[in-house]
Amino acid sequence: MFTRTHRRLVSSFCVLLALAACGTASAQQFRLGYVNVDRVMRDSVLGKRAEEALAVEFAVRAKAGKDQAQAFSSAVAQLEKDMPNLSDEQRLERQRRLGEQQRELNRVSEAFKADQERRRGEELQKLLEATSRAVKQVAETERFDAILQEIVYIRPAYDVTDKVLKTLDSPASGNK
Repeated sequence: MFTRTHRRLVSSFCVLLALAACGTASAQQFRLGYVNVDRVMRDSVLGKRAEEALAVEFAVRAKAGKDQAQAFSSAVAQLEKDMPNLSDEQRLERQRRLGEQQRELNRVSEAFKADQERRRGEELQKLLEATSRAVKQVAETERFDAILQEIVYIRPAYDVTDKVLKTLDSPASGNK
């Protein structure tokens, strides 16, 4: 009745039909979520604490740098005021000292910025790790199959950012 080719064709068709049915069943249960990581970083208690800690940590150096810049500006203004009364030798000496002062000011400023960026990066890394743990916890608790973070558009119903914030900020999360 059926040739060997017909049997293979029917078998293949049945397998494809079964796979299609399984795919449809699993597609209906696929849960997708989205988290706005920028908002989590900005609005979480942990993120706010990190920003405050960095501000406190660098406040003294920032004030010292500002004072140093102000002293330099005053010295430049004083030189301009005294210029008519200075000999060439005195003028050159003060200009040389101001040049050294400006180079030192630039060096200190660059070191400050580098230290600030390094510490900001360290704090950001800690926050990203904590956020990742919170996202994973929400995904496992709520049985999400995937949670995306970079997306052009998604319906607001898929946004789990508030749940991640709540998890991240909860005392049980261990993110103190």
